[in-house]
Amino acid sequence: MGVVGNVGNENMQACINICVKCTQACEECLTLCLKEEDVAARVKCIQTLQDCIDICCLATKFMVRNSEHAKHICKECAEICEACAKECGMFKDEHCQNCAEICRQCAEACRQMGM
Repeated sequence: MGVVGNVGNENMQACINICVKCTQACEECLTLCLKEEDVAARVKCIQTLQDCIDICCLATKFMVRNSEHAKHICKECAEICEACAKECGMFKDEHCQNCAEICRQCAEACRQMGM
């Protein structure tokens, strides 16, 4: 049983899991975007990926410690994940499309936590 299991919140654990998965997808996408020939066209996407990585890590920390502020962080995380999905979705690379899909899933889970 994990730390969150102590508070009995399966939704929170699911959100933690997708935030970790989203962080990984964004890190991988960022690394690959920096190697693309059209990297200059990806500046906004790269910046959004960095924001998404940071907010997903922060949301994970707040949820793991069952902070009373986790809901607020999750609401912001949902917004940034949606923005990241939109940016990544504009590029046709497999890594960008995969990242966009995971970001959408993370945004949905974080929206549920923010309610």
